[in-house]
Order: sequence, then C-alpha cells, then structure tokens
Amino acid sequence: MSLINIVLWILFGAFAGWIASIITGRNKRMGAIANIVVGIAGAFIGGFVMENFFGRTVTGFNLFSLLVAIGGAVVLILVVGLITGKRR
Repeated sequence: MSLINIVLWILFGAFAGWIASIITGRNKRMGAIANIVVGIAGAFIGGFVMENFFGRTVTGFNLFSLLVAIGGAVVLILVVGLITGKRR
C-alpha cells in the first residue's frame, strides 16, 4: 500500500467519523483525531458486519463504502456512549 493510499484512507475515515459525529449529535465534543479514529474503526465494524452477516464485501472508495463506514461509526459512537453513560 502506497503512502497516498494510506493518506486517502485516513481522510476517508475522518470524513466518515465527522458525518457520524454530526448524526449522533456529538460533533462539538469530538476533535479531528477522534473523528479519524471513529471513522476508521467504524469502517472496520461496518465491513465486518456487511461481510459476516450479509455476505457482501466492501472494498474501494465509493458511496457504498462511505455509507458502511458511516453506519459503523454511528454504531461505535452510540455503543461507547452507552458504556460510558454519556448522552447527547
């Protein structure tokens, strides 16, 4: 994997995490690093769910991948909120 691909995945994760933080109402409390981490982790979670429960693989930079990453990031933010007791 080239450096440009790594940078693109980080930007993709940041965007997905940012959108997820807006959807969950936590945008003002999350910084750029948190958005990146949540977006990348959300992409892994979403990809895992899609592949293992729905039989669809998620690859590449496309709208479907972005939606899966956002969905995974939203789930991650909500689960962390439930565990830590933090609400909107």
